Amino acid sequence: MRMRTIVLVTLCLLLVDQLAAKDPLKIFVLAGQSNMQGHAQITTFDHVGMDPATAPILAEMRDADGSPRECDQVWISSIGNDGTEQEHHGRLTVGYGAHGRGTKIGPEFTFGIYMHKQLDEPILIIKTAWGGKSLHTDFRPPGAGPYKFSEQQLANLEKQGKDVEQIKADRVQATGLYYRLMIDHVNKVVGDLKRVYPDYDPDAGYEIAGFVWFQGWNDMVARDVYPNRDKPGGYDLYSRLLAQFIRDVRNDLSTPNLPFVIGVMGVGGPVDQYGPSQQRYKSTHDGFRKAMAAPASMPEFQGTVAAVLTENYWDAELEELKQRGGKIKAKSQELNKDTSLSRQQREEALAKFRAELYTPRELEVLKGSSNAAYHYNGSAKIMAQIGKGFAEAMADLSRPSN
Repeated sequence: MRMRTIVLVTLCLLLVDQLAAKDPLKIFVLAGQSNMQGHAQITTFDHVGMDPATAPILAEMRDADGSPRECDQVWISSIGNDGTEQEHHGRLTVGYGAHGRGTKIGPEFTFGIYMHKQLDEPILIIKTAWGGKSLHTDFRPPGAGPYKFSEQQLANLEKQGKDVEQIKADRVQATGLYYRLMIDHVNKVVGDLKRVYPDYDPDAGYEIAGFVWFQGWNDMVARDVYPNRDKPGGYDLYSRLLAQFIRDVRNDLSTPNLPFVIGVMGVGGPVDQYGPSQQRYKSTHDGFRKAMAAPASMPEFQGTVAAVLTENYWDAELEELKQRGGKIKAKSQELNKDTSLSRQQREEALAKFRAELYTPRELEVLKGSSNAAYHYNGSAKIMAQIGKGFAEAMADLSRPSN
């Protein structure tokens, strides 16, 4: 009887210890170039609520008083926001997008909100993103070896009268620099987690639980690196580099099966819906997107790598309204040439033209843009959906397989 009591007490104590034990802190790394930085100004938030399909997302992005949300249980450390390695950290809220010209968000904002909803536990985001960086050079993974100029590239440089040796030396110095900065910053943060996440419990530990890659523009337009980019297989090199990037990140972060989400470039929307003015880009955009998504279909990455097609979040209406705005510029130039009109008359004529060109609702929709098309029009509606899509894809990868 006494032995049975001892066994029961022991089991109860073990059960209490298990219940009291905390799960390790989940850490998610977000990396890439300008669209991972994010150029959606918070002035575009209202546009998110104009669409019934995205209005529920806006409700998550704002507090009850309408101000941008500050997440209690999501923390972030970010570098590259201002183009440097200066760190910005704290509770996740707006302002962790690219710095300058207003307060902005990138995918991190809704990624953190919806990742927390999926896990229902504290999380930490480590974001490293710099504008205008390539995978072929800047983020080039170490396993890909040094950058090599093709004979055609060297011949073109010589033909242009460039200092070939200096250019080669500069490229060697630039190769992999931002890959190393990315890994170094992750290691810096996890080396002193209480500095960034004050409630960190060393006894519970941490887990690097996922990685999101959102990059591509500088590779897509690199004609010299991808000379056959408008032909089938023209971007195969990008696929090989990205596959090696995944392997090297997993190795350098000691996470062999790290869930990895690829944000596939989608500026312009689905290519099969491209209008007449977009046709000249169709083959290159389609080829690049397929090359970006390709690693997710490789056997070695099955079940651990997913591709999110950001083209599905493109706002065609917003883009069309912006394109229509070119007529206002032309009309303004026309009015300015008419010396018989006073300044007030020109302004009144332009206002009348604008009112004829747009309905009141369309003018409100236009407020949903704060940047150029290559930055997803600086649209919070687009960027919020992208971040949410990344979180949902990450959650799917993280679920145990049956």
